[in-house]
Parts: sequence; C-alpha cells; structure tokens
Amino acid sequence: MSLNPLPSRRGLGRRGILAALPGLLAAPAVLAQGAWPNRPVRVVVPWPPGGTADIVARIFFAAVARHAGQAFVIENRSGATGTIGAANVAQAAPDGYTVLHSSTGLSLDSVLFTNLPYLAQRDLVPVFRTITVPQIVLAHPSLAAQNAAELVALAKRAPGTIDAASAGNGSVQHLALELFAREAGISVNHIPYRGGAPAYTDLLAGRVKLYFGNANGPGAYLREGKLHGLAHTGRGRLAAFPEIAPLSDTVPGFETYEWNGVFLPKGTPEAIVARLNALLNAVLADAEVADKLREQELLAEPNMPQDFAAFFQQQSTRWQGFVREANIRLD
Repeated sequence: MSLNPLPSRRGLGRRGILAALPGLLAAPAVLAQGAWPNRPVRVVVPWPPGGTADIVARIFFAAVARHAGQAFVIENRSGATGTIGAANVAQAAPDGYTVLHSSTGLSLDSVLFTNLPYLAQRDLVPVFRTITVPQIVLAHPSLAAQNAAELVALAKRAPGTIDAASAGNGSVQHLALELFAREAGISVNHIPYRGGAPAYTDLLAGRVKLYFGNANGPGAYLREGKLHGLAHTGRGRLAAFPEIAPLSDTVPGFETYEWNGVFLPKGTPEAIVARLNALLNAVLADAEVADKLREQELLAEPNMPQDFAAFFQQQSTRWQGFVREANIRLD
C-alpha cells in the first residue's frame, strides 16, 4: 500500500516562489493587518520536546523570527495523541498569534477519536507543509533479525512476542506499524508512548524491541551500534543510510512518511495566512536551515496554502481509508 507524500507539484515552483517573496512579504493587504506580527507569536507543538515535530518547528520558526523581526515562541502541549494541542489552536482567536505545527496524526483525528472539541478539516487552515520524512524500522540489538525479511520470519515463528513502540496511538509510527503487520501477515504487540523521545528511551534500554522511527532521529544510535536499521519506508536508498534497504523490497508497494505542517485557526484573515506562508517559504532559502534539514533526511519544498490544503486532504483520505478498513479505534 503506497502512501506517497509527494503528489505532482502545484502552484509556484522554488524559483517562482522565491522571486515572488518580496511582493508577498510586503503586500499592502498584509501590512493592513497592523504589520503582523507586531508582538510575539505562540507556536503550539502538540508533542513533547525532542520529537520530529518539535525539532522541525524550532528550525523553521527560529529562522521565521529573524525574517519577521518578532519572536515565535514554541510551546509544547502534548497529550492525547496531539489532540490537546490541536484543540488549543482550533479554539484560539483567529488573529495570527496562535499557530499550530503538527504532523500526520492530525489528518486522522476525526476517525480515531469521538467527541473531539474540533475537527481539523473544519476548524484549522493549512498554511505550509514544512517537511516529509520516511521512517526507519529500528530494532534493539537483542532482536534476532538483521533485515526486514528476517523480522517477518521471526514474527511468523513466534506471533505476538515482539513488543513494538510508537510515538502514540494514531501517530504515523503506530499506523505504519499496523500497516506493516497487516501487509506482511504478522502479529506484534503495539506499545504507545507520549511521543518519539520516550519511545527511544525504552527502545535503547531494550524494554521494547522495534520502532518505526523517523529517519532524522536515529543516526548516532545506528552508527554506535545501539540500534539496528532493518529497513526504511521510503523509496530507493537514503543518502545518510545507503546500507538500509527500502521495506518495499520485502513488502511490495509499502511506503509511508511522516509529514509536518503549519496551521492557523479558521477565520484567520487571508492576508495573515499569506504572510506566514511567505515567511516560511523564505526560510527555505536560508542556507543554515537547508543544511540542518538535509543532514537529517528531512525533505522540504516550496508550497502555497492551496498546495498544502490539497496534500492534507489527500493524506487524510488515504490514512482514514486504512483506519476504517483495519477497524482501528482508540476510544
């Protein structure tokens, strides 16, 4: 089952966006909003510090602050698989001073949970997709598997004996694990955590044996032999880990990615949406930001609000279809 995060490019390409930035950043309609931002902006990350969404938010918004001449303050509001932070932003004043930087799980809230105080597709406005990144199937060295084929064989010999972590119920790490188990015809024990950082803690200690970790996280652990990389969920070979084969070599067609993106509350003036999008696109031309993203296998491309909205809808449709088909419920 392929979940391609990179549909055909729409809107402006990199050159077009960068050429248009001066006008976007100084458009009269934007300046009419009181030269937004004219005070600090709160950026809510609905996951704990140290995870991908937190790291990416800090990379992007530190640079956005330099471009805007105003502080963008990261606030981690984790819990309930990202829904606490998302609800906080969805219910905030639509004035541009409360921003959400969330991830793949946001596209699944409406099918995984009941009685939420918001609906992402109704109450949040997509502004900009910051990154996409494949996962690496990480194993503690005590697990008797050196690659994906051996993992599948081990799981079939001893069904239900492998404890596998995720960054939380409904996270892409959870759903990639469920999809892998379904497509490979195996059974593993899902152990949810409150984010990627605590999942790594128990994986490194051997309390769990498997984790679909985002490719930007485990470099040092792999180089030091503290973890083994059995496969990755993208295409071809990863520049940073060319020795790790794609999971699709073992499970044909398998492909999953984490994505991160920026949202504002519904009702935020279009001029502010355009201004924030322009600032985030401008960040992509920052050499320091580009280097940090490249070092961590994080793919970032210029995009406009309508591009991200179409992508968000595509991902929501595909993942929600899988959740319904697999009958996954969290409450």
